[in-house]
Amino acid sequence: MQTPQIVPSSHACGAEVVGVDLSAPGPLTAEALREALREHLAVVVRGMPLTDESLLALAAFFGTPEMQGVSVLNQQEDEVRQEYLVVSNRMQMVRPTGTTGKGEAVWLTELSYRMRPCSIALLHALEVSAAGGEIAFANQYLAYERLPKDLKAGIEGRMLLHDESRLNDGSLRKGHAEVMDPREATGAQHRIVRTHPQTRRKSLYLGRRRNAWIIGLPLEESEALLDALWAQATQPELVWTHHWQHGDTLIWDNRCLLHRQDMGGAGPDWLIHRVQIRGEVPR
Repeated sequence: MQTPQIVPSSHACGAEVVGVDLSAPGPLTAEALREALREHLAVVVRGMPLTDESLLALAAFFGTPEMQGVSVLNQQEDEVRQEYLVVSNRMQMVRPTGTTGKGEAVWLTELSYRMRPCSIALLHALEVSAAGGEIAFANQYLAYERLPKDLKAGIEGRMLLHDESRLNDGSLRKGHAEVMDPREATGAQHRIVRTHPQTRRKSLYLGRRRNAWIIGLPLEESEALLDALWAQATQPELVWTHHWQHGDTLIWDNRCLLHRQDMGGAGPDWLIHRVQIRGEVPR
């Protein structure tokens, strides 16, 4: 059996793992992937088509898959309980279809509006064109560590309200009213600076920009501080971009990364499956 190898991206995060078989993952494969995630935060295994059963078996090494419901689906039944979500531009599919590929690509953290956001996320490309499309990641450990002293002081102990009214593509979630004042939004409240439960490193935890509010601050002051934090969090030197190919499996730590998916260059027909692992309450 080939020994797994980790090939760093040479950017602020990201690595390729080679010499692993994701179709029948075992303890050695799982440990290689976990080690790569601890060090590089996002990893890719190239060109290895997987069945849904294999994808779920791989996800189980990282925890319990988050059951997919209306909170991460659009234009579907009120409740669709599945362990993986179809992410595609094929809006006529029988299986639930996610919202990636619609609207503008924006930076975000998956499910930050929940009390227990997802910890690890997995994407598997079943079909993409030669043009591919891309997904980018920004290292939030470094974003926090490189903050100017005044910004660090300004967010010490602060909590952020994460609005749940909008889907990833910006459309209004079913059953939610338009939020006119971020202070009146509904959603989870989390520390702006969270500590990773395994590495114990601190990172920025910003979630999504729309309708966010730093609790206790006047709205104008909150907006100005968030503008400054987002500018720091998404600097080019913090970013690694992955360009999709058929059969790619991408795994990332949702607790210490922002990501932005842009499938505008993926051609007329693409299909990705996503699994999200149930996380802990951020501390």
